Amino acid sequence: MTTSASDITIRPLAGPGELGLFQQLSYVLDHELADDLATGRRIPGWMWVALRGDRVLARIAWWTGTSGAAPRSLDFFDVDDSLPAPERHEIGLRLVNTATAAVVPAGVTRPEYGRFVPGDWREDPAAREVVETRLAVMAACGATPLVERLRLEWRPGTPLPAESTRLTFRPATDRDELIALMALVAEGSLDEHTREELLTMTPRASAELMYEEEFETNTTPRAWWRIAELPGGGGPVGFVIPARNSYNPIISYIGVLPAHRGHGYIDDILAEGTRILAAQNVPRIRAATDLPNVPMANAFSRAGYVVFERAINMIWK
Repeated sequence: MTTSASDITIRPLAGPGELGLFQQLSYVLDHELADDLATGRRIPGWMWVALRGDRVLARIAWWTGTSGAAPRSLDFFDVDDSLPAPERHEIGLRLVNTATAAVVPAGVTRPEYGRFVPGDWREDPAAREVVETRLAVMAACGATPLVERLRLEWRPGTPLPAESTRLTFRPATDRDELIALMALVAEGSLDEHTREELLTMTPRASAELMYEEEFETNTTPRAWWRIAELPGGGGPVGFVIPARNSYNPIISYIGVLPAHRGHGYIDDILAEGTRILAAQNVPRIRAATDLPNVPMANAFSRAGYVVFERAINMIWK
C-alpha cells in the first residue's frame, strides 16, 4: 500500500534491499535490523517510511519474537528532528495511523510501543525534545503511558557476589513447576506489565503467557534456570531465569515468593543467576526493571549492575 498527499508518500519497504533507505534516520537498535529481517523477526511489510522524494521524514517498524508470528511490539518510530515541530507531529501522526491500519488487523489491540532513551533524557534539553516528540505522536494516536524502566548491565571484571549460605539452588523440574511459582510471584508484584495483565487475566494465565512469549523462545540450556530453596526441605523461596535472547545474555525473570519477601533473598537469587551467565564468558549481562520498583533496582545495584539506558512503554487499551 502506498498513500500520497501533497508531496509526502507513505509506504512500506519494497524489500530488504531498501534497508539503507530506512536507515536514513537513526536509533540505537539500527544494528539489529539486518539480522531481524534475515531471521523473520521483522518483515519489510512492517517497516514503513514517510518520504518527500528520496528523503525519509519519518519511519516506523514492528517486531516479533518468532518468524511467522504476529507483530508483538512497535519498537521503531522516528521523525526527522530537523523539521519544524508542527510538521514533525503531523507527518509522524499520518505515518503511524496509515501504517498501523495496514499492519495491525482491525479489532486487534495495537502492540505496545517501546522506546529506549538516555538515562538523563529529562535533564538534556535536546534528548528530551526527541523523546517528547515521539511520545506526543503516540498519545495523539490513543496510546497511554504504562511505565518507565531502567535498563541495566553487568560487565566482565565486576566482582561476582559470593555464593549464598542461606539458600540452595536446583534446576526447575518442569514447565508446570515454574509456571506455578510465577503465578505465586505475581501476587503483590511491583512490575507494571504484570499488574496490567492481572486486570484482565488470572495469575496463572499471565505466567503461561510470559512463559510462551519469553522463555520458550530462548535457545540456551534450561538447566540454567534455578529454583531457590531453603535448606533441609524448607521449600521454594523464588527463582531466576538466566538466558540468552536473540541479542544478549539476560536475566530474563527473577522473583521471590510473597511469603519470603523482606529477607533479602533477592540478592542471593540474583547472584546465582549472574554467576551462571558470567561462567559462560559473556561480553555483558542485560536486565531491566521498572523505575518505581526500587527494591529490585537496589538489588541490581548491589550485584554490580549499572544503568546504561532507560525505556518508556506505552499501550493502547
